[in-house]
Amino acid sequence: MARILAIAGSPSHPSRTYGILEHTAKLLQEEGLHVDILSVRDLPAEDLVFGKYDSPALEQPKDLLAKADGVIIATPIYKAAYTGVLKAFLDLLPQKSLTGKVVLPIATGGTIAHLLSVEYALKPILGELGARHILATVYAVDKQIERQTDGSVQLDAEIDQRLKEVLEDLVKSVKHSAIATQELVNAN
Repeated sequence: MARILAIAGSPSHPSRTYGILEHTAKLLQEEGLHVDILSVRDLPAEDLVFGKYDSPALEQPKDLLAKADGVIIATPIYKAAYTGVLKAFLDLLPQKSLTGKVVLPIATGGTIAHLLSVEYALKPILGELGARHILATVYAVDKQIERQTDGSVQLDAEIDQRLKEVLEDLVKSVKHSAIATQELVNAN
């Protein structure tokens, strides 16, 4: 079974960004993928701030990342960049830890003006971590995400459609990757 690690980069909870990530995880689970959600805000702040690469609290996230066929990175955009808590976490990952993984960036922001922040701020660090197969970004403006009383989110039709289209690409890519990996294992 293909595995996805969904990384929530929001420093607050609940958040629109986390809501989209939960919505995305449900859609992927319906497609038969295993999805783990990691909220970086739940990692020890001291480990992130002081760059403790060998922190025991990072062992499970690093293990989940190593086992993942695909990675979703969701972040709100603040002041034209992804969050500091996400940056601190990404800095602690092993070099080239995204090599061979399909990566889907999801971002939220107060205005469409920050759309290019993903291209100029987030994607370069993903590339530095080895990501070569980065899918089209899903960027949602806050007013396109409505929080429901049960904690879930309702996306407007445009964002919902774009998300479903890119998730089709993600599902195809990770299933193809998982099959190819299994064939390599069987051949050896």
